Amino acid sequence: MSDYYIDVDLRLQQLYLWEPSPESDILVRQYPVSTAANGPGEREGSFCTPRGRHRIAEKIGAGMPMNAVFKARAWTGEIWTPALDAENPGRDWILTRILWLEGLEPGKNQGGMVDTRNRYIYIHGTHEEHRIGTPASHGCIRMKNADVAELFDLVEVGTEVRIG
Repeated sequence: MSDYYIDVDLRLQQLYLWEPSPESDILVRQYPVSTAANGPGEREGSFCTPRGRHRIAEKIGAGMPMNAVFKARAWTGEIWTPALDAENPGRDWILTRILWLEGLEPGKNQGGMVDTRNRYIYIHGTHEEHRIGTPASHGCIRMKNADVAELFDLVEVGTEVRIG
């Protein structure tokens, strides 16, 4: 069980890390993010960010260097640079760390054509840090690389993630 939970505000493009407290939950960290350019939605193939209750199913990339490039959740051995980007136009870069999400609400974000995990929805680093704060992703929650590395170290598998 995690000591924290995460709230992602799609309207404000912000991620909040909270510590539950009997009196009033404590805001531990706040980060700007970039969610889907297509807006919210759960359907497979929609390129939307799924809403509702999720949890971190897997943490991938511990100890990797900043800007490490991942493909199919494995390090490619590459480190992102502007030159590498220029050689690979249009590539959807997944950098630094991956927090793989799975839905907790059957029929909403779990199972069938709305399964967050099967859609490969992550919280991850991006090469487009200048776009953080505006919807620009293909469904994932993008973060600045330093921010996702910090968040990665603060949370555990099982941490609840609420997206709305």
